[in-house]
Amino acid sequence: MRWSVAGLLVLALAAGGAFWLWHRTRPSPVIRGSPTREFRRVERPARPVDRGEPWPTYGYDNARSHVAPESFDLRPPFRRLWMMKARYYVEFPPSVAYGKVFVAQLKAHIYAVDSRTGQVDWHTSFGPYCTFASPTLSRGVLYQTFLPAPCDYGPRDHPAFTAALRASDGKVLWLYRGPASESATLLHRGTLYFGSWDHHLYALDVRGRKPRLRWRFEADDELNSSPAYAGGTIYIGSNGGHVYAVDARTGKLRWRASAFKRLGPPEYFYATPTIAYGRVYIGYTDGTVYAFGASTGHLLWTQHAGTYVYTAAAVWKRTVYVGSYDGNVYAMDAATGDIRWKRDLGASIHGAPTVMDGLVYFSTCGNCGQGGSRYVKRGPRGTFALNARTGVIVWRFFDGRYSPIVSDGIRVYLMGNTRLYGLAPVRKRKK
Repeated sequence: MRWSVAGLLVLALAAGGAFWLWHRTRPSPVIRGSPTREFRRVERPARPVDRGEPWPTYGYDNARSHVAPESFDLRPPFRRLWMMKARYYVEFPPSVAYGKVFVAQLKAHIYAVDSRTGQVDWHTSFGPYCTFASPTLSRGVLYQTFLPAPCDYGPRDHPAFTAALRASDGKVLWLYRGPASESATLLHRGTLYFGSWDHHLYALDVRGRKPRLRWRFEADDELNSSPAYAGGTIYIGSNGGHVYAVDARTGKLRWRASAFKRLGPPEYFYATPTIAYGRVYIGYTDGTVYAFGASTGHLLWTQHAGTYVYTAAAVWKRTVYVGSYDGNVYAMDAATGDIRWKRDLGASIHGAPTVMDGLVYFSTCGNCGQGGSRYVKRGPRGTFALNARTGVIVWRFFDGRYSPIVSDGIRVYLMGNTRLYGLAPVRKRKK
C-alpha cells in the first residue's frame, strides 16, 4: 500500500509539474482589435525637427515613436565614414545634438563624439556605477540616469543618482541623489521624468540651477521601462505586469492596466510604451504585445510575437514593429493587431527598432535570453534594414547587438556591440 500511495504521489507531482510548465509556457490569448474603437486614424504630426537637437532622446520623441522625420531621406547601401570604440557594451541607442553623438556605455562612461569626424570631443566616467539608458539632450544640457554595480543585479537598497551635464564639455551641473534608475529620462516643459528601482515614477523640475522634486508616484514594482508622454499623460510599464497612465502635471493616477497572469514567477513590462493613434503599444516579456486605449486604459487587442518581447515598438503608417527572442521581426496592424508579415533575422532581438525612409532597422543580439524557459534563437549579431511594408531584407551590416541606428538627417549612426559607426549613403537619392 505504501508503494501505491507513493506512486500516486509521484504521478500527482508529475501531473502538477506538467500543468505548471504548460501554463507557464503557453501563449496568452489573442484578442483581435476593432479598427474604429479608440483608434485615431490620422496620427498627429511628429515633433518638428530641431537642427540643433535632431535626435535628442530615446525613441526620437517623447511619444517614443522610434520613427525618423520624413526629411531624413537616407537609405543604404552606406559607406563607413568613421568608427569609435566605446570599449564596452552600449545597450540603448545614442542621442544626437549640437553636432555630437552622445553615447552612454554600460559601465557609466559618457562619450561626446564629433558627428562629422568620429573624434571624441569629451569623455567622462561615473564608475563604479552603471547606466543602461540613452541620454536626453535639451538646451545644452545632457540628462542621464545611473544605477549601482553590478548593473541590473546591483543591491536594490543601494542609492544612486540622476545627473545633468553640460553638453559642450561634460561638466557636471548637478546630481539628484537617491533612486537607482535604468529608465531613459523624458523631458517635457522643464520637468524630467524617469522610473526607478524603488517602485516610483519621479518628476523633477529642472528649470533652476538645482533640481526640485515636483512629485513622485508609487507603482506596484520596479519601473525599469522608460516613460512615454502624450496629451498631458506619462505612460510607463512595471515589473509587476502593469501599465500606468499618470497625470504629467499632478502625478495622479489616471488608469492602470494589467497583463494576463501566469503561474510561477511573474513576467514584466521591460519595453517602453509607444504612443500613437490614441493607443499605447507595449510588449510584455512573455511574448505578447498589448494595445491599450491611451485615454481609458481599455484593452483593445493582444497579439503573439514569439517567445520573449523586450523591444519597444516602432509605430509607422498604421503598423507596429517589434522584435522577439525567437529571432523574428513582427509587423502588426496598429488597429486590429493582425500580423501583416514576419521575418526571421537569425538570432534573438532585444533592442528597439528604428523606422527611417520606409525601412525598419533591427539589430540581432546573438545570445540574449539563453537559459530561459522558452525558445530563444541563437545566431550571429548584426544590423538589418527591412522594407517596412513587406519585410524584405534590403541591407545588412556585420556589427550590432541591441538598438540599431539613429540619425541627424545628414549621417546615420549605427551602434554595434561596443563600437559606434558613422555612415553615409553611397549615392544620393534623386528628388
